[in-house]
Amino acid sequence: MHTVKRSYDASGRREVARSRRHRVVRAARDLFERDGFRATTIASVAAAAEVSPETVYKAFGSKAVLAKAVFDLALAGDDEPVPIRERPGMLAIRAEHDVRGKIAMFVDGLVQRLERSAKVQIMVRDGRHVDEALVPVWDQLLAEGLTGMEMFGEQLLETGQLRDDLDRDEVRDLLWNYLAIDHYERLVLLRGWSLNHYRQWLSSAITNALCP
Repeated sequence: MHTVKRSYDASGRREVARSRRHRVVRAARDLFERDGFRATTIASVAAAAEVSPETVYKAFGSKAVLAKAVFDLALAGDDEPVPIRERPGMLAIRAEHDVRGKIAMFVDGLVQRLERSAKVQIMVRDGRHVDEALVPVWDQLLAEGLTGMEMFGEQLLETGQLRDDLDRDEVRDLLWNYLAIDHYERLVLLRGWSLNHYRQWLSSAITNALCP
């Protein structure tokens, strides 16, 4: 009789690794928000996540990379391996033909993402002045935002409903400006605007800047 070798199923190990990674990122988020970037150590994150420091280093390599992972989790709202641009909300925006409808739908999603990610964005933005390890992380956040607004700007231009005097670069830059965490910080966190008030203002501001 011949022994038939069964194929190895690694799905269980991948799920365990994914769960462990998610636990580490959530622990880092809580510690960053409570203690700040500099006071949080890999050892303290590992202890909170109930893993070894070596596990954290192996998965992320540095505390700055871990901060970027915290931002990515906050932005998406979960750790599903699906890019934001491919999620149902973004697909619905693509399917919308009216440019004002596109902007309103985009702002709805953006405000939700800002609410989740504001603390870590501000931590990275301000922390880069005292810890140079965060400089490339902040630069990456800016670059990713600019790329995203270039893609969204193309969608808006394709409708043929924007102002005739706007070119692609200006549409991208205007969108990128309104994406900035600074607006949310000043109006919602410092001045106490409600999310609905901020959403209405931002939607009107972008629409007035881009539409005739």
